[in-house]
Amino acid sequence: MSFLRKTRSVISRAFTRSLDYIEIIGNKLPHPATIFALLALIVILLSTLTWWLGTSAVHPVDGSVVTVNNLLSGDGIRWIYTNILPNFLRFPPLGYVLVVMVGIGLAEGSGLFAVMIRSLVLSAPPRLITMAIVLAGIISGLAVEAGYVILIPLGAMLFHALGRHPMAGLAAAFCGVSGGFGANFFIGSVDPILAGISTSAAQLIIPDMVVNPAVNYYFMIASSFVVLFVGTWVTDRVVEPRLGKYEGTTEKFAIQQLTLEEQKGLRWAGISTLIFVILMALTVVPENGLLRDPETGSVLHSPFFDGIIIGILLFFFIPALVYGRITGTIKNDKDLMKHIIKSMSGMGGYIVLVFFAAQFVYFFNHSNLGLIIAIKGASGLRDIGFTGPMLIVAFVFLSAFINLFMGSASAKWAIIAPVFIPMLMLLDNPYHPGITQAAFRIGDSLTNLITPMMSYFALIVTFAQKYDERYGIGTIISTMLPYTIFLTIFWTLLVVVWVYLGIPLGPDGPIYIQ
Repeated sequence: MSFLRKTRSVISRAFTRSLDYIEIIGNKLPHPATIFALLALIVILLSTLTWWLGTSAVHPVDGSVVTVNNLLSGDGIRWIYTNILPNFLRFPPLGYVLVVMVGIGLAEGSGLFAVMIRSLVLSAPPRLITMAIVLAGIISGLAVEAGYVILIPLGAMLFHALGRHPMAGLAAAFCGVSGGFGANFFIGSVDPILAGISTSAAQLIIPDMVVNPAVNYYFMIASSFVVLFVGTWVTDRVVEPRLGKYEGTTEKFAIQQLTLEEQKGLRWAGISTLIFVILMALTVVPENGLLRDPETGSVLHSPFFDGIIIGILLFFFIPALVYGRITGTIKNDKDLMKHIIKSMSGMGGYIVLVFFAAQFVYFFNHSNLGLIIAIKGASGLRDIGFTGPMLIVAFVFLSAFINLFMGSASAKWAIIAPVFIPMLMLLDNPYHPGITQAAFRIGDSLTNLITPMMSYFALIVTFAQKYDERYGIGTIISTMLPYTIFLTIFWTLLVVVWVYLGIPLGPDGPIYIQ
């Protein structure tokens, strides 16, 4: 037993030191905005080099030859010159964040966030806080933007209020939100998108096969428990002990008993939230609901989900306004605008970061380098000839690797599915498209935690720098790497056991095609 304890101690110290080195090296990198600018320049140079070498790939969907767009050619330079502004304006995180900050700014300025955190801290068992944050992150997968934009900073604020390290709260929330793509207790808006792509790929082999949106539902529920318990354990036993005591000067919320006025304001804020939720439900629950698709009656593909970011804004704006009016923190329209403007004034650094990040992402996409890397990576793994559950595991790792280079999950799946779904359907023991789709979702979730290509990575760096301006990309990667490692182990083990036991993935989602 002494030998085992010493071995565990040595491994633990070595692992901690390796994370420290990653953080030191990462934080020696230039400012994140500078890094994205340099990466955009590298993409330009690589596009020229690979174009000169004649690099190409065959698109698995339509059989067309995908070639590199040389960004230093005449057409390339004209494209860059005319698209720098559109790249910035159409970069999704920019609009999502600025719109939501209207509601968040009011909720923070009115004091609603502060009193909510105090109420939670005073009433919730402290040992369950971490699990609650991870769980909220998983559920936020129903509206991904809400998880990244709202829950991650709230996790940091809550931990800080409890006297714990805010980066640990940020990491716990980030783990849950990222896992929400491959794990959830509900069917979300992304499920029909993936199922539609899987159906098209499967019909290359079986023309009348349809993959339903709930094909991964049972597996998603089981995966939710994996993310929940691994995320909680890693936060409490690995990440927070390594971070140590927070020594920053950022002011934290005082944990004081709520006054009668605050209790009244919080109660009416809750009532107004309930009324808002009921009204929103009336727009989607009835068959003729106003925000359903007027032609198909669909909820998942409807104005409700298309404009969900406005719903999120109102979800914070309305109770914040009610709370502010009752407690006196919002007396008139000047107070209202003052709180919103104050929250927006702190977004300058993020806007600069987004400008350069958007150029890098769209330069990379327009050059076709990401598409070619994805196609060649998929073809290479296909040619290896794995069979059995290890093929599924290999596909998980391929998806995780490709995710390091491409941000859009639906775009990646549109490229990968036509290669791997038919291939696995043609084995002697043919796999159902649902298991291929589930493996893709696992891999995509794993490396979202550590890849700067993830659209909201720059925003998460900004959240971290609120507590220490020295925090950078290296801090985020070194903090989140333990989650990626342990989730990879246990999530991969889950899918292997699932395949061996032949448990259905969801309704009409067997492991093998009968």
